[in-house]
Amino acid sequence: MKKAAAPSFLIAIALFAVVVIAEAQQPTKVFRIGYLSNTNPARESADSEGIRRSLRELGYLEGQNISIDYRYGEGRRDRGPKLAAELVALNCDVIVVAGGYSWVRAVMNATKTIPIVMAGGGLDPVNSGVIKSLAHPGGNVTGIANLSEILSTKRLELFKEAVPKLARIAVLYDSANSGDQRLMKEEFRVIARALKFTLQSWEIKTADDFEKVFAMVDKQRPDGLYVLGGGGLMNANRKRIVNFASMSRLPSMYNNREYVHQGGLMSYGRMSQSNTG
Repeated sequence: MKKAAAPSFLIAIALFAVVVIAEAQQPTKVFRIGYLSNTNPARESADSEGIRRSLRELGYLEGQNISIDYRYGEGRRDRGPKLAAELVALNCDVIVVAGGYSWVRAVMNATKTIPIVMAGGGLDPVNSGVIKSLAHPGGNVTGIANLSEILSTKRLELFKEAVPKLARIAVLYDSANSGDQRLMKEEFRVIARALKFTLQSWEIKTADDFEKVFAMVDKQRPDGLYVLGGGGLMNANRKRIVNFASMSRLPSMYNNREYVHQGGLMSYGRMSQSNTG
C-alpha cells in the first residue's frame, strides 16, 4: 500500500481510470468509461468536468479515444444494482464508483472482469470486504480510500483543539450503512470515551429523517456536531447538514473537504491508494 496526499481527488480518479484502461490500449479503440455516483448530476457537475479536464490533459478526449457513461443514484442506495447492471451491459472498459462501498459492491456483484475504480470511501476497504488486503487487493477492484476508522482519533483531537470547550458531541450516522453502524457502535464510542467526550448519537435511515433529527439535536444543545461516514445518504444531503450546523451555531467536523467547501467548519482526511495485484 502507498500513502499519498491527494490534492485533487478528481485527478486521482482520472489517473486511476487511465492506468487501468491503458494497459490494454489499442490506437484505434475508443475506450468506454462508466461512472457511477451516489449523488445527482447537478451536485456532481463540477466533479464531472474535473474528470474530463484531467483526462484531456493526459490525451484522452471524449468522442475521439474515450466515451464516458454517467449513472447517478441520487442518494438512493436501492438504485445501485440496477445502475451497475446498466453500465456492465454497456461493456465498459472500466467503471469508476464514487459513493461508498455499498455502491462498489453493487458493481462487484454485476461483474467479475471489468476493472472497478473506487473513488474514496469512509471505511477500511479490507474490513468492509471490498478487497482482500491493501497490498494485494485481488479481484477486479482498485482505487483510493479515505480510512475514516484510522483517522477518527485525529479528527476528534483536532476538533477539541479548535473548540476547547467541546464536551458533548452530536454524531449523525447512516444506520442503514453497515460500515457506519459498526464504526459507531464498536470504534467511535471507545475513541470518544478515551478523549472524555460524551456522545449523542443520532441515526439517519432516510432523507425524511433529517428534519426530525435536527429538531431533537437542537433540544439537546450539544457543543458540536460530527458527521460520521460519507456514504450516499449523507453526501446527497451535504448542504442540508451544513446549513443546519450553521443556523444552530454548532461547530462541525466532517471526514471530507466537500462539506467545508459548502460552509462546514472543518474536515480532516488522508487518501490512501490500493494497487491491484
